[in-house]
Amino acid sequence: MFGLGTWELLIVAVVVLLLFGNRLPSVMRSLGRGVVEFKKGVSGIEDELQQVGREKDDNQADKSAPDEKNG
Repeated sequence: MFGLGTWELLIVAVVVLLLFGNRLPSVMRSLGRGVVEFKKGVSGIEDELQQVGREKDDNQADKSAPDEKNG
């Protein structure tokens, strides 16, 4: 995983614990909230792109359909 061995990951974990100590749960909670907000933002963009795609498909279908009024 990322070229890190077991000892390197253990050292990183110890450093994180030393830096954040008692604040670690609140830091992780904030990180989780940030990830959730990011996912919501990405989901919103995907929804908008799909809506634009559907509108484009509908407009092309309307243009290619024969005109029934003059018919």
